[in-house]
Amino acid sequence: MKRTQKLVISALCLALCMVLPYLTGQVPAIGNMLCPMHLPVLLCGMLCGWPWGLVVGAIAPLLRSLTAGMPPLYPTAAAMAFELAAYGFLSGLFSRLLPKKVPFLYLSLVLAMLGGRLIWGVARFVMAGLSVTSFPLSAFVAGAFTTAWPGILLQVLLIPPVVLLLRRTKLAPAR
Repeated sequence: MKRTQKLVISALCLALCMVLPYLTGQVPAIGNMLCPMHLPVLLCGMLCGWPWGLVVGAIAPLLRSLTAGMPPLYPTAAAMAFELAAYGFLSGLFSRLLPKKVPFLYLSLVLAMLGGRLIWGVARFVMAGLSVTSFPLSAFVAGAFTTAWPGILLQVLLIPPVVLLLRRTKLAPAR
């Protein structure tokens, strides 16, 4: 894939990160469950590679916080920047390293999702220590898995078929 193609796809994914949360913006709890910014970042990593996914993931929550006021910059958007950067990085890395077969596309996605959630937990734990608050394991499990299970399901159901469709229609070349 040419650099200009990666730039265009990355810009579109960043734009989706800005727009998709408006679909759930009226009810923040739904946004927390569906994780709308995660979808374009994972797609960006899988389609454009780890450097582009990492950059889009790191920028998206901070840019949205500064322009739209949501999510709150600290600690939410700051921790999300680490999480989404990890999603973009890991989805791109695993997509490149693992065999180019459908089961491995799912494996890349699941590994990226687990790694990103782990990075989010570490970031929140460090930020809690810096602000002299607590971030117990129960808060990590609730935030990363219990509350987010609909978003996890949505990501597993949507992302691989979208990647395969874009590759089959040659809108995004197979990596």
